[in-house]
Amino acid sequence: MIQAVGLTSNPRKALPPAVDDVSFEARAGRVTVLLGASGAGKTTVLRLMLELQQGRGLTYFRGRPLHRIAHPSREVGVLLGDVPGHPSRTVRGHLRMLCAATGVPVRRADEVLEVVGLVSLRDERLGTLSRGMDRRLGLACALLADPHTLVLDAPADGLSSRENRWLHGMLRAHADQGGTVLTTTADPKEAARTADQVVTLKEGRLVADQDAADFARTRLRPRVAVRSPHAARLAALLTKEARTAHCSVEVVQEDGNRLSVYGSTCAHVGEAAFRHGILIHQLADETGDMGSSAVLTAAVGVVGAEAHVEASATADCTESDADADTDDSFGNPAEAEAEAEAEVETGAEGTDTTPPTPAPSPSLPSPRAADALSALPPPISVRSAPSPLRPLRYELRRAAGISTGFLTGAAVLVVSALTAVLLARVGHTPQARLLAAWPAQLPLPPAALGAGLLGALAFGDEFRHPALAADRGTVPRRLGMLTAKLVVAAFTALLLAFLTIGCNAEVLYLLYGREFAKVPGDWLALTASWFGLVVGCAWAGVLAAGVFRSTTAGLAAVLGVPVAVVPLVQAAAGNTSVRTAAGLSVRLREVLLVQWPFGGERYLSAAVRLVAQPVGWALALSLTTLLCAYLFTTLRSRVR
Repeated sequence: MIQAVGLTSNPRKALPPAVDDVSFEARAGRVTVLLGASGAGKTTVLRLMLELQQGRGLTYFRGRPLHRIAHPSREVGVLLGDVPGHPSRTVRGHLRMLCAATGVPVRRADEVLEVVGLVSLRDERLGTLSRGMDRRLGLACALLADPHTLVLDAPADGLSSRENRWLHGMLRAHADQGGTVLTTTADPKEAARTADQVVTLKEGRLVADQDAADFARTRLRPRVAVRSPHAARLAALLTKEARTAHCSVEVVQEDGNRLSVYGSTCAHVGEAAFRHGILIHQLADETGDMGSSAVLTAAVGVVGAEAHVEASATADCTESDADADTDDSFGNPAEAEAEAEAEVETGAEGTDTTPPTPAPSPSLPSPRAADALSALPPPISVRSAPSPLRPLRYELRRAAGISTGFLTGAAVLVVSALTAVLLARVGHTPQARLLAAWPAQLPLPPAALGAGLLGALAFGDEFRHPALAADRGTVPRRLGMLTAKLVVAAFTALLLAFLTIGCNAEVLYLLYGREFAKVPGDWLALTASWFGLVVGCAWAGVLAAGVFRSTTAGLAAVLGVPVAVVPLVQAAAGNTSVRTAAGLSVRLREVLLVQWPFGGERYLSAAVRLVAQPVGWALALSLTTLLCAYLFTTLRSRVR
């Protein structure tokens, strides 16, 4: 069950709020539809319920607000707009990635693919899916964690009639199993056909909260749609015959040559046109929309005098039209109008003068009690999405699910090999720079730039294609997710650094012989420096993209280390750091009176010399600054 009380959005400048004091209930085992025209506030209501937008109000999902639920995706399945996945990711890969985020077994992805009928398209890219297939994938994402409640914003928008029937069958099956379904639509006929309860909104306010049968009786009205080149003549003829027979027939002239005839049948209109020789292009039974004002009138129990006349006149001509072919899909209009007349004649005692409000749960305060305690409902705060339950598995599937990482790695290897060949041809290049393909004129080698780009993409793609934040606010920046991204980025950087050295050595050996591919004498320290540089660049990209929420900012931070930070470090410290680090291990042993085991002095000295270099100092300083900024933004969002 969903209980929404006093949902109100924050006004912008001098404009009124888009949603003002909306309260309703969506019960379990029923399909509830929010109905309203474009701009009525349907999507805003859903965003307030899901705490995706600031405002005021209370929303309980089975007695608990959403931020009090440990795993929201297992309680509420959400579909707002299109599926926000990377367009290059496959359907199955996207669902398997979300399985790791929600903590469900990976086989669940294949199960929901079979449920929504996407088994044959599981290897298709998200960017190539049609509108109907995208809706199916969105429903599969909502059903992935087997939630009790489904909240879907315009799920049938843009679908064909066949896909519409399939979608509503799925929603009905979920409700029949005891689940709660809340959707939105702008089509009143669709709402009456598919819903058990219809909540009507108009200009951000609640107009009515009705059962589907009451909604169809008060708002929808059977009519005959007619198209004829002589529409004006036919309208005058039908009006004259209805007046002569004392029948309640209303003829409305639509745009062009179209007529809408209320209170008659296809047989009667066709016979009248045949008797007078009027050509007809279309003659069909339809269900007309009387507008939200009709629902409001029915909700407050106000029926005009015209309803008395039409009800009595329709009752008089019922016998003459007994054999006519009528559409009873939304009830008999004569019975509906007769019931409306009876309600008016019984007096105002039995008339409900206010739109119905949801019945409060025994364990929760009623709306009136809440208003008595406070003039305004409590504020709604936007919270970030929860971190993936299996962050390392999620990050591995995110990185390996698209070809960007593989193409970047291949481009780095090709550019590095070409650069190494050019440096060997020019000559006068140290062996270490030759194997790393690092010209002295460039701030960073291609491998470090590639690792920084891959690290920036780790967080940049989360903000550009927010698969985790599709239903729960902003992209999560928790420590568990950061740790997983740093681990995967470090592994990718180490692999890229190793492959770069290996490929460059092989190319140089094939083209120039063993002399250009020989290993330097101090290979251990150089290898540690090389791996540290590449991993540091990758981590700088991850942290910068997480802080500034952009891949471009992450790559700019990587380039900023040698261009801006290294000169500052050199100007501040000069070369004193290298000289003071020379005897650090010996001095530590003298102070601590501890003998380093297994030759630890050598490794410690190498590590200190590595960090004491200007690039090492710059990377360490940049990583420390970015990490502190990341922690600060994370703590600030939690405090808010």
